[in-house]
Amino acid sequence: MARGPMEGAGGGRGVILVTGGAGYIGSHACRALSDAGYAPVVFDDLSNGHEAFVRWGPLEIGDIRDRRALDAVFARHRPVGVMHFAGLIEVGESVLHPDRFHDVNVVGSRQVIEAARQAGVRAFVFSSTCATYGAPLAASMDESHPQAPLNPYGQGKLAVEQTLEELDRQSGFRSVRLRYFNAAGADAQGRIGERHAPETHAIPLAIMAALDPSRRFTIFGDDYPTADGTAVRDYVHVDDLAEAHLKALEWLLAGGGSEVFNLGSGSGTSMVELIAAIERVSGRPLNVGRGGRREGDASSLIADASKIGRVLGWRTTKDIDQIIRSAWAWHEAELARASRS
Repeated sequence: MARGPMEGAGGGRGVILVTGGAGYIGSHACRALSDAGYAPVVFDDLSNGHEAFVRWGPLEIGDIRDRRALDAVFARHRPVGVMHFAGLIEVGESVLHPDRFHDVNVVGSRQVIEAARQAGVRAFVFSSTCATYGAPLAASMDESHPQAPLNPYGQGKLAVEQTLEELDRQSGFRSVRLRYFNAAGADAQGRIGERHAPETHAIPLAIMAALDPSRRFTIFGDDYPTADGTAVRDYVHVDDLAEAHLKALEWLLAGGGSEVFNLGSGSGTSMVELIAAIERVSGRPLNVGRGGRREGDASSLIADASKIGRVLGWRTTKDIDQIIRSAWAWHEAELARASRS
């Protein structure tokens, strides 16, 4: 089932199929593609995405495990490239339901890859994750860091990376695998932002607690081997992530070879520091509780993203306060919209 575009730049530079394009990061990538003159076509089953986020091109509703549906979409739109975001994302859920995560994230991704190969696509950008590294063996991790995932989510992403690497060796099918750290923030114009059900990500949960004093924000684990005992993460604005996907796509379309890149700022923010930043930006105190560590969580995940800077000229442009300001504006507007409905 297809739905027509709502707004966009015309797509004179070619069609790009964006699986999971109704989701958080995928929708921001669609905006970046449209701004750059491409025509994004979203393929999404809307199980986690939002139809309202599909603003820059047509929506094709379907499941990435459905090869016939994929083949029909490739035949209808003839994309020159693919950005593959679709999949399940919650680490805790992957521990509880590993079979489901394998079915969607690994089996489904391989269906997308094979459909793209059969259609003659020459640029494939894969949304991977720092969760493929597992426990850090260095203060910051570059792309050569050993990959030993701590959870089924990371294991599935690694399996897809390995599939793409093998296909490049066997048949020259070129891809860029982007291992990003913690996506955060929202579109500056307030059109799209982070909306998950249920919400499990730290920044939106903390912002919701700041907006509603009856909510409590829980720090999971305060005995990690970090400066303040809480987990440290490298937060990247979603606009910066979208720009990296665009640069990776254009690298491949210009004839560049397969690559893997980290996407991160190179600096970490602990949970204690994150809470302080949200209180600083919002001007509101948070009701904070503490709980035990969650299974599958690493103590510290910080990127060495110097490689993509050297090769593609990408770097982050927004610090943690700027990330939180954009997220705060989005969630505050969401609350206002909900109160009016």
